[in-house]
Amino acid sequence: MVVIPKTITDILRNVKFPGSNDNVVDLEMVQEIRTAGSRISFTLVFQRDDDHNIQPVCEACAAEIEKNLGTEYDISITPKSSQRMKAPVLPGVKNIIAIASGKGGVGKSTVAVNLAVALAKTGAKVGLIDADIFGPSIPKMFDEEEAHPLMEEIEGRDMIIPIEKYGVKILSIGFFGHKDNALIWRGPVASNAIKQLIVQGLWGELDYLLIDLPPGTSDIHLTIVQTLPVTGSVIVTTPQDVALLDVIKGVSMFRSKSIEVPVLGIVENMAWFTPDELPDHKYYIFGKDGGKNLAEKMGISCLGQIPIVMGIREGGDQGVPVAWNEESTTGMAFMTLALNMIQQLEFRNENLKPTERVRVKKR
Repeated sequence: MVVIPKTITDILRNVKFPGSNDNVVDLEMVQEIRTAGSRISFTLVFQRDDDHNIQPVCEACAAEIEKNLGTEYDISITPKSSQRMKAPVLPGVKNIIAIASGKGGVGKSTVAVNLAVALAKTGAKVGLIDADIFGPSIPKMFDEEEAHPLMEEIEGRDMIIPIEKYGVKILSIGFFGHKDNALIWRGPVASNAIKQLIVQGLWGELDYLLIDLPPGTSDIHLTIVQTLPVTGSVIVTTPQDVALLDVIKGVSMFRSKSIEVPVLGIVENMAWFTPDELPDHKYYIFGKDGGKNLAEKMGISCLGQIPIVMGIREGGDQGVPVAWNEESTTGMAFMTLALNMIQQLEFRNENLKPTERVRVKKR
């Protein structure tokens, strides 16, 4: 029988870590598998050098291999410790919020930018990652299209210093390419670029880190939940039925057993149009209360209804988010959204356990 690393991986899935329902492979403990003739070697990574499970787990792994392959193999298991395994990816970040939408064109990035600025206006420390990798619009909305983040070496690692504006620390893949060039990347390349913004960003202490996701569901969404313990998600939609259908799919993704990220609420964008000359009139161009009614139906909070106002579009084009002027009508709408999200987040943190990163289970 020819033994390859996958053979060992499949066998070791039968070894449960003591006190856990997970096996040593799914816990990502098994590393550096090598097979050559009758020799089998691999590393078992434990969280601590003094873990009392080291010897019994090593013995259980060896016994399982012998049970399946016989006793003629020379098995070498090297236990190692990794303090990195128990350290959070972003230790200084209190809450990680995914901003998502079921489809494009609903103003998700506009909401993400103005929500981040509104949160900063409350005195919070806020960061924003532009993970909408195929259409990075965050640099434009902050008037930082020509910005190029600096690097700083810290403890032997090159760290990226986020651009800071309107009280928000920002990183976008758009900072690392020409604004007129399309990003034509396969999924794994795009995912690795997003990971780099996360783990190499010099974020420091943050109350909130917002992540502007691509529309729909994609590899980027999986990369985020596998890399970070996302505290909660916010779904942006417009009131019309075609957008609401995709909201249901987005909520279902976050609530699925394999992901389990709490949905903090829905934001109904472009809820109505009010012309400047008729400030008391509301025209429901895309339908009335579609997002609000869907939120009630799904048992989710409607965090806010944002009107169609020319100033929001102008602010995005000019790089001056309307939320910066909290006394304007639209500024107040985004501040209400921010306060409602904070309230839902506090409720979530008081009543639900912390989110865990999604583990990749290879089959």
